[in-house]
Amino acid sequence: MFGTMMDNKPSSPSSAEPKPPETADDKSVVWGRAPSPVQAEPSSAVASGQTGAGAATPVTPTTPGARRKSPLRDFFVGPDGIYALPRWLIYLAIGFVIFQMEVWLLASLRPRLTDLSWRIMIELSMMLAAILPGFVMARIEDRPFGDFGLPARRAFGRNFWVGTLWGIVSLSILMLGLRATGAFEFGALELRGASIWKFALYYAVLFLLTAFFEDFLMRGYSQWVLSRGMNFWPAAALLSFAFGYIHAGNPGEAKTGLVAAGLIGFFLCLTLRRTGDLWWAVGFHMAWDWGESFLYSVPDSGQVLPGHLISSSLHGPDWLTGGSVGPEGSYLVFVVIGALWVLFDRAYPEVKYGANDVTRTLSSS
Repeated sequence: MFGTMMDNKPSSPSSAEPKPPETADDKSVVWGRAPSPVQAEPSSAVASGQTGAGAATPVTPTTPGARRKSPLRDFFVGPDGIYALPRWLIYLAIGFVIFQMEVWLLASLRPRLTDLSWRIMIELSMMLAAILPGFVMARIEDRPFGDFGLPARRAFGRNFWVGTLWGIVSLSILMLGLRATGAFEFGALELRGASIWKFALYYAVLFLLTAFFEDFLMRGYSQWVLSRGMNFWPAAALLSFAFGYIHAGNPGEAKTGLVAAGLIGFFLCLTLRRTGDLWWAVGFHMAWDWGESFLYSVPDSGQVLPGHLISSSLHGPDWLTGGSVGPEGSYLVFVVIGALWVLFDRAYPEVKYGANDVTRTLSSS
C-alpha cells in the first residue's frame, strides 16, 4: 500500500511504531492470561529413595492444563492472553449497550425537542457510546485513555486547529474546481444577521460531535487494538472500508461517495500515524463537514441540512457534481484526496503513533 511504502523512511527510535506482540511486561497483552500449570512435586517414594515393586506409584496431581479445554475459551484466550479481536468485540458490545440505554432515555424527550436539538442529542449519544467504552477498556488494558488517540493534554491544541485549516482549505479547493467547470453556483445569502452566527455555531458543535464519534470509533480504540493483531496498515484498511460502508445508510448516498468516504478515512489514518493522535483528524473532519453543510450549502454524504448559508446549486453530470451525494461523490474529490496524501506526507514525514509504547518498552528493558 502507498502508506506502507511511505512509512519506510528512517525515523528516530522514540517515534518508531512498536511491533506487536508487545513485550511481556505490557499488561495490555497479557490481560486475561491463564495461570501457568502447577508443577508436580516429587513423590514421597522417590524422595525417600524407595524403588522397585514395593514402591508407591507416583501420583501426578491434576493441573489446570490437564483439564479439557473449552472451544469458547480457545477463541478468546491464547498463550499471551485475550486476543485483539475479542477485545475489540468487547469494546463494541459495551458501546452497543450504552447506545441502547441512551436511546431508551431519549425516547421520552423526543416530543419536547426541535429537529435541530434532536439531531444534536443523537450525535452526542453516539459520541458517548463510542468514547465511554474507551475509558472502560483503558482501565482493563491498564494504560492511559490518551493512548487511544485523544490525549487530554493536546485537546484543541495546535494539531486540532491545523487540521481544521487543512479541512476547510481542501474543501474550498474542491468547490472552486467545481465552480471553474461550471458545475457549482454560489447563489445568494439565505441567512441574515444573528442567524448566520447561530447556525454557524450550531453546525460547528454538531460536526465536532460527529468527528469525535466517527474518528474515535474507527481510528481510536479500534485502530489501537486491531493494530496489535494485524499491524497498523492492515487494520487501517479494514476500518476505512467499514467507515465507507456505514455511510451506505445515508439517504442519497451512492457507490462513488462510499469509496470517497473510505479513502478519506484512510487518509485520516495517515494523519493519526504521523501526528501521534486524533486531534488533527477531528479538526479536519469537523471543518470538512461544516464547510459542505453550512458554508457551501451542498449535500454532505447525500444529506442536505436546514439552516445553510447560501442558496447554492450543482449543475452537470453526476460524475462531476457528485449527484445526490454532493461533492464527495464527484470524481474531482479523488484528485483532492491524492493531493492531500502527498502534501501531508511531506509536511509530516515522521511516524509518531505508538511512541508512548516504545518509550515504555525502552524504559523497562
